[in-house]
Amino acid sequence: MAARGGIKDLQEAVICAICLAYFNDPVILKCGHNFCRACIAQYCKESKTSPSYSCPQCRDPFREGEFQPNRQLRNVVEITQKFPAPGGKEACEKHEELLKLFCEVDQTLLCVVCRESRAHRDHSVLPIEEAALDYQDQIRSRLESLKKERDEILSYKSSGENTSQELLRQKIVSEFQQLRQFLEEQERLLLAQLEELNQEIEKRRAEYVAKLSEELSSFSSLISEMEQKCQQPASEFLQVRQCERETFQNPAAFSSELKWRIWESSQRNLCPSRSDSLSAANVTLDPDTAHPRLVLSADRRSVRCGDTPQDLPDDPERFDTARCVLGCEGFTSGRHCWEVEVEGRGRCVVGVARESVRRKGWISFTPEQGIWAVGCWKDQYRALTSPEQILPNRAPRRIRVYLDCEQGQVEFFDAGHGNPIFTFPPASFAGERIRPFVRVIGGVQLTLCP
Repeated sequence: MAARGGIKDLQEAVICAICLAYFNDPVILKCGHNFCRACIAQYCKESKTSPSYSCPQCRDPFREGEFQPNRQLRNVVEITQKFPAPGGKEACEKHEELLKLFCEVDQTLLCVVCRESRAHRDHSVLPIEEAALDYQDQIRSRLESLKKERDEILSYKSSGENTSQELLRQKIVSEFQQLRQFLEEQERLLLAQLEELNQEIEKRRAEYVAKLSEELSSFSSLISEMEQKCQQPASEFLQVRQCERETFQNPAAFSSELKWRIWESSQRNLCPSRSDSLSAANVTLDPDTAHPRLVLSADRRSVRCGDTPQDLPDDPERFDTARCVLGCEGFTSGRHCWEVEVEGRGRCVVGVARESVRRKGWISFTPEQGIWAVGCWKDQYRALTSPEQILPNRAPRRIRVYLDCEQGQVEFFDAGHGNPIFTFPPASFAGERIRPFVRVIGGVQLTLCP
């Protein structure tokens, strides 16, 4: 009875927890639990937690492909399958007799009729109970080996988790050390640049104050002299020549060159990790996009409005209603700037546009439609937003366009004085090419300058 109880326990120990049948090609997980290869593969396929899964028995995490074949368990299953079910009531399919014997040569169960057949007559045959006793020691040994292997896997798992945590900690510490060194170096560079700019600003301010003080002293002397002459008798006063002085011209406190340097420094400070420098783009106009009424110069840098439309093919990329033209150059990364000179009287639009901007029919000159630009009407500038914004500063003759592809920034400046005209809110260019854009109406002429 004890032997039969041991066989029953053994048979239950080699049952897959998923299909509830004997293990078929068993595999072992990191947690030590075993399953049929097909069962655990189907479990992973049906799970919604890919690429990490939970053991069906203990819920420990594992990844698909981390389980290993368990050859020793497979051998135990093969042996166990040869034992009869508890109670010895399984019958021979051929002779319908109870399976009471075990053939040691063919490793199979026999009934008394099979025992007398030619196939097994000369083989060593034992009663099932005796055969089970003979194999119990072998099975126990294999089970002990399986348990040791499971303990080793658990040890590997614990060691691997500890190692991964230590490696992650070392990686984080290393990254922070590198970041701290980088920030300290950037701080030294920025402080040096700021000190240099501060000295330059202080120098220019001192020169400006000195110039104004000199002018004030000159005016004070002139006023004192005139007041004294006003006190003279009329006969003498009329004989004195009138005091004359040139009209005072207020000098610029800071040059445009210094303003550009301060602005460029502020741009670098906003994103100190960027290594790309500001590129002075050498832009030209694309004749394939120009409206038929627009006339381009031979070097494709200047554009004006002609008297009559030109006989040009109506290609898909050509503007057919709005008198616009795009630049040949397009930018998807980096920081770039160029200048546009405005000559004559009329209306014009200066800015940038997406490569995919609409070319046919009515066009809305707004960022929503892929255009970031300012327009000039009667010496007054307007930011082409929704709605338009009238800008307080007088329209300059030369405009600097600044484009930052990564930050999605478009800005406009008075190129002569370095004063800002307008800055659009940051946009997302999504990797699309951004091209120079101009529109000409009336007698104005635009020229692209580096």
